[in-house]
Amino acid sequence: MSSPITPNFIDPVLDDIATLEGSVVVVVGSDESLDMMARRVNRLTKGAINRFVEGQSFADMPAGATQTFVMPAGMAAEQVILTKLSKKADTELSRKAGANVGKSAGKTAIHLLVGPNHKAADIAFGVALRRYGFNDHKTKEAVEYGAVSVHSTKFEALAVDYGDMDAVAQGVFFTRDLINEPANVLTTTEFANRLIDLEKLGVKVTVLEEADMQKLGMGALLSVGHGSDSPSKTVIMEWNGGGDEQPFALVGKGVVFDTGGISLKPAAGMEDMTMDMGGAGVVSGVMKTLALRKAKANVVGLVGLVENMPDARATRPGDVVTSMKGTTIEVINTDAEGRLVLADVLHYAQETYKPSAIINLATLTGAIIIGLGHENAGVFSNDDKLSASFLKSANAEAEGAWRMPMGAGYDKLIESRIADIQNIGGRAAGSITAAQFLQRFVADDMPWIHLDIAGVASVKSETDFAPKGATGWGVKALNRLIADNYEA
Repeated sequence: MSSPITPNFIDPVLDDIATLEGSVVVVVGSDESLDMMARRVNRLTKGAINRFVEGQSFADMPAGATQTFVMPAGMAAEQVILTKLSKKADTELSRKAGANVGKSAGKTAIHLLVGPNHKAADIAFGVALRRYGFNDHKTKEAVEYGAVSVHSTKFEALAVDYGDMDAVAQGVFFTRDLINEPANVLTTTEFANRLIDLEKLGVKVTVLEEADMQKLGMGALLSVGHGSDSPSKTVIMEWNGGGDEQPFALVGKGVVFDTGGISLKPAAGMEDMTMDMGGAGVVSGVMKTLALRKAKANVVGLVGLVENMPDARATRPGDVVTSMKGTTIEVINTDAEGRLVLADVLHYAQETYKPSAIINLATLTGAIIIGLGHENAGVFSNDDKLSASFLKSANAEAEGAWRMPMGAGYDKLIESRIADIQNIGGRAAGSITAAQFLQRFVADDMPWIHLDIAGVASVKSETDFAPKGATGWGVKALNRLIADNYEA
């Protein structure tokens, strides 16, 4: 498992700069002014910093970008990295600057010479998020990232500010590791065991086994796992850091591998279906973050863990299954399995915990990628206030999200001839009909959001804050939503 680097915040000593090894980072504003530490680096490098800053290359340089000076004369460092960042830069830009530094520095130790910069903690947070690598299954010894030191006259205050950011980074890395893990390792049982480990942080964890779910009547969820030797499970994580208020609920789709079942997917690209538990991965990361920062809120996270495989026992197209709510579902396509899992977990969450609001997350439809690409998750909601609060949190954390329409007119697309509802509605409005399906399992007076994260959970190219692969999208936004709206 991967762990983010926690920076050391230290009081700067000018005379030590010449001896610092690895990557030394200076921050220069667009006004070309150098702070005390940047001036010392400039002097040691015989004016190299000033010459660059006074040239056209610096003027053309985007805010947050970096310039590297390799093997600087007069210093022990392998390189000096200059990042262009105003003292008035906002949180997002400061974090992006840090991420660019993290990328430019490679594996070396990093010394951030930030002086009194009030966004120094955010710069360090950006570095931490970008310095991620999933190397658990590489046989050669993985190269470890060097330490990160933040040299600032406000080092004590910055260390305090960074405490909650470190908890978020830990949650993001937990989510990324879960999503990147291959399915022969992250079975439903192994996933549940990793969540049980959260008990060490004070999270109450309960596992519903197949026999438990059969008694509850969770026939929709159980139908998905009929073809797999891995037992289906529902894992409930409770963080009780608030008072007597009803908990806020998070529900995640945890299909540890999705072949499509009898409605078998094409071979090309099927290896990517290890990420079909992305919704459950995000819920798990949020719960870890809340526990680490001792959030003053009551939050329950529920994840349905299944594997969708073809087998003699597998659910067939045309079968009818009965959900915990009692709604009968005609399974037209066994590759539309995530909504079957969520239907039962959503109902169970409401019946058992009476939450104040509920958000479910799922890598649910390819249609959302056609609509929004890999820049935004789809946001479907029955509550304008909750939706607005989430979109505000997502925007503040630079996690793309876009509200999508819903409406009764789409319901006719999922009407079944022989059951109460069918599990797909055809190609037209595919992500919307999936949301309409889920809404059938949400009480009318329950504030609810469905997040379709198929396009943002794992990507083929690097992002601002992560290398290619799992992004950890959603941990930051949901943590902020809870902090801003549901904490005492």
